[in-house]
Formats: sequence, C-alpha cells, structure tokens
Amino acid sequence: MTIFRLHSFAPMHVALCLMGLFFALPHLTATAAPCTFVQVCDTQLGMGGYDEDKARFRAAVKAINAMDVNWVVICGDLVDNGGDEKAIADFREIVETFTVPCYLAPGNHDVGGVPTEATLARYRKAHGPDYFAVENSGFKIMILNTQFWKGPMAGETEKHDAWYLEELAKAKETETPVLLVSHYPPFLKTADEEEIYYNLPLEARARVLSAAKENGVRAWLAGHAHKNVLTEYEGIPIVVSATTSRNFDGAPYGFRVWSVDEQGALSHTYKALELPEELQKPKKK
Repeated sequence: MTIFRLHSFAPMHVALCLMGLFFALPHLTATAAPCTFVQVCDTQLGMGGYDEDKARFRAAVKAINAMDVNWVVICGDLVDNGGDEKAIADFREIVETFTVPCYLAPGNHDVGGVPTEATLARYRKAHGPDYFAVENSGFKIMILNTQFWKGPMAGETEKHDAWYLEELAKAKETETPVLLVSHYPPFLKTADEEEIYYNLPLEARARVLSAAKENGVRAWLAGHAHKNVLTEYEGIPIVVSATTSRNFDGAPYGFRVWSVDEQGALSHTYKALELPEELQKPKKK
C-alpha cells in the first residue's frame, strides 16, 4: 500500500460519453516521462446511495489496482457530508487500499462552500493538507483547494494564492510541466461565461487562468459537475470527468485514464466500471 498522505483553436464544450474515445493534447516538455495516471471524480459517499457509493468506489479501486498506473488523483467531494465521521472513516478505509500513490483534492462537500477553521481542521486531520504540490514521472502535480476561490476565506485564500503563484513560478524556472487538479473547474464552456454553481468567480478565474497560461500548465483536471466535459483555455485542456456516485449526463460510472507517450503527448479516455445491475443506477435522494 502506497497511499499518499502529506501529514504521514476556440473554446469548446464537448460531452465525453463514449468509451474508448481519445483526445490528443498539446505536446509536453521532455521532462515528462511516459506514464499512466487516473482521474477519479466525486466519490461522494452518500450521494448516490451510501452502500452503493461505497461499492462503486471499491470497484474503481480494484479496477485501477489491476492496471499498470503510476498514480491516481481524486477531484474532490470525497464524501457527501463532510461532517459525517463514519463516511470519512469508510472513505479512508477504501482509499488506503490503492497500491499506487493517491492524491486528494478537497471539494465543497468536504470543507464547505465557504471553508471555516473547523472544516479545514477536520479535513486536514482526516486527509492531510488541502493543497500541495508533488512531483511524479516528471510532472509537478498541483492539488488545489478551489473553495478558497469560490468562497474566499480571509487569510487562507491569500496564502493559497501566494503558494499557487510560487509553485507555478518554480515549475517555469525548471521547465517542469504542470498538472492542476481541483474540484471546481474554472469554467464549463467559455472563459468569460457568467459565474454559476459549477464554475469559479470571474475575477478569480481570470487571475488563475492567466497564471496557468504563463507558467507551463499542461492540463487542468476537475470534478464537481458530475458529467464528462472537455473544454480548453489558450491550449490548456480542462477536463471534467464523470463520477462513481451520481452522473447527470447519463455517463456510466467510471474514471478517466490518462497516458503520456514517449514524445510527451497526453491522451485520455473514460473507462466505465463493470458493475452488477443493482449498482448501475443511483438511489433516489
């Protein structure tokens, strides 16, 4: 067990619901090694039926462990109720069965729409830091806490902003390709769309995207929307993936598999879980 815990073109919008569909993405620098990694979104135990969500999450872990992958990211909303100690314990029990490093991003259901000292302390005690950077296979993987942009928290938002800019600047200096991983995507269709529940506020969005463009970001992986969405910003792919808890676009439960080839090109495809019939639809809330 090698669970990672840090306290131990024009903009377009495409639904990705077809199995085996690959997208060739921009070329990376030579420092990115050939590798495979997995994007899991919104495990959110309790969203689609508590026992069912646990079973689907277990099935995802089992399927990923059977693959040859280098690491996994989970794009937030780990549980449906961030104050539910049993749900957090059950999530920890399942996530710790990964046999590769797993990097967690917090979602609004984990730390609240506007984080507080109490919700951050609870998250950090259970899962470790709510934002951090780690290097793997030649990438700098930056795990963001997008709640600090969606629902600013005095003091914490400023520290998160400073860390974000500092880590990007260091990556640019060393020519290290960056992957951003978060719960909220910056936007769903266009960079100037109005703020809604599913995207970031316009002012924060502009700042964050500008810095990403200037500092070697190669892709942004996100969740929150409970559907497959592909868009881009100035050549940076922004990929929102469907979930293991409840999907709003009819996509099967599953996860997204990313590959980097010998030339440093990224591609990805959505992989559906093989599930018994009783787990193929969520329970009504």
